[in-house]
Amino acid sequence: MGTKGTTAKTWGLGVDGQAWLLFIASLVLLLGIWEYAVQAEWVLKLLPPPSRVAVDFWTAIIDPFYDNGPNDKGIGWNLLSSLRRVCVGFGLATLVAIPLGIVVGLSPVLAKAIDPYVQVLKPISPLAWLPLGLAFFRNSEATAIFVIFITSLWPMLINTIFGVRSVNSSYLEVAATLGTSRLRTVTQVILPAAAPSIVTGMRISASIAWLVIVAAEILVGGTGLGYFVWNEWNNLNISNILVAILTIGFVGVILDRGFAWLEQRVRYEA
Repeated sequence: MGTKGTTAKTWGLGVDGQAWLLFIASLVLLLGIWEYAVQAEWVLKLLPPPSRVAVDFWTAIIDPFYDNGPNDKGIGWNLLSSLRRVCVGFGLATLVAIPLGIVVGLSPVLAKAIDPYVQVLKPISPLAWLPLGLAFFRNSEATAIFVIFITSLWPMLINTIFGVRSVNSSYLEVAATLGTSRLRTVTQVILPAAAPSIVTGMRISASIAWLVIVAAEILVGGTGLGYFVWNEWNNLNISNILVAILTIGFVGVILDRGFAWLEQRVRYEA
């Protein structure tokens, strides 16, 4: 029996089992090194050990909605504020990007005309839009939503255009032969065929939106996970900052897995 076959059956585990085992072992090792480094004072005393972070994380999740004033709210309230802004900004971007992407994808002329706008605006840092948002809206809530909207727009728009333009031409020919109307062709042929690409764009946009909202909230203030992180830094509470980072990471994974599940549901085999 070859080496590859022997490795694949190590301890009766398949590839997935071995990967999880390796992940857990490496995580325990890293946490152990971190704990020892803090206890041995190899690092700054400001850095808490993982045991302290674990306690604070548990404290945060068992009472996430306490409210002791504007600067002392549970992490649950801040999480809900961030999610609300992301949902509104992402939702507005979806309402613009997908219909616009379908129209542009159906017209080679429009596609060439809009491409310079996309290429120029797409690489601009989300934080560069913050001063413009504050100057225009004069409101931190609207500014945060605007930044989410503008940064979520491009991946969805680009993927929708790509999906529409990649529809198998034979599908369109069959629809035309059957005398299908333009609207019905779009809704029953083009949209289902382009759906995997569209959802991929939505998945990318959701990840970007969740990434951007934290930075935006640090700068515009108010409530939210970004503000929570900045407030805890002002209090020199690094443990709570790490709690917020873990929360951001876990929610990001949930959002990504949700869109990955949706992506599988709309995908089809040709």
